[in-house]
Amino acid sequence: MKPPADASVGRTLERVRKLLAKAEGTDNEHERATFMAAASALMAKYGIEQATLGEGTAGRQVPGDRVVTVGDPWAREKARLIYLVAQAVRCRPVLIGRGDGGQRVHVFGFRADLERADLLATSLLLQMASGLARVRLPPRATGVRAYRRSWLLGFTDEVHRLLSAAEARAAGESAVPGAELVLADRGAEVERAVAEIYPRIRRTVPRMTGDGYRDGRAAGSAADLGRTGMTTGPAHSLPSV
Repeated sequence: MKPPADASVGRTLERVRKLLAKAEGTDNEHERATFMAAASALMAKYGIEQATLGEGTAGRQVPGDRVVTVGDPWAREKARLIYLVAQAVRCRPVLIGRGDGGQRVHVFGFRADLERADLLATSLLLQMASGLARVRLPPRATGVRAYRRSWLLGFTDEVHRLLSAAEARAAGESAVPGAELVLADRGAEVERAVAEIYPRIRRTVPRMTGDGYRDGRAAGSAADLGRTGMTTGPAHSLPSV
């Protein structure tokens, strides 16, 4: 007899938590990267399994959404991290600008993907803050704020690359028949949900000055991709200039 689906989900998430605890508990960068890679791969596989669970049944899920607000300092950079993390795990984020005391990101997606975005974004906001606090400007730096901002952008871009790669591998290795078609259909459903609220979306690319981007990417490549859950209130502060 197969165990209940909820029990299977619980075991998967518990394995992820244990891997992340090991990653957080070691000072060895090689060990940390190994645990992080295992945890992110397992989380990506979990996302595929949840996407295909219940397809074609009366209990099929529909997309949901939530608005996340992050405060200063570095509110726009934090919002960008939330945006790219959500995008990497098959959600559809929309930057909706300042309000409610900070920068807001409206995230659309299916429940399991929203939960994964929550888990990862909260952890990475904390790691980004602690990493920035440890940064010592190199002699080549042309300005403190510009260097730090470019460091944040580099960290975020590298995290996005790693998460996206894990998701692509999980989809390619999935043994579930028709998984790619299911993911495509769900993606289209999420896009329709976004279009109902935001029929016209303008895409922007952040302007970057400063030379901390490379160092930020290096820090992002060693990030531990997860801890607890992202809240919809103000997020943890990053050090100011």
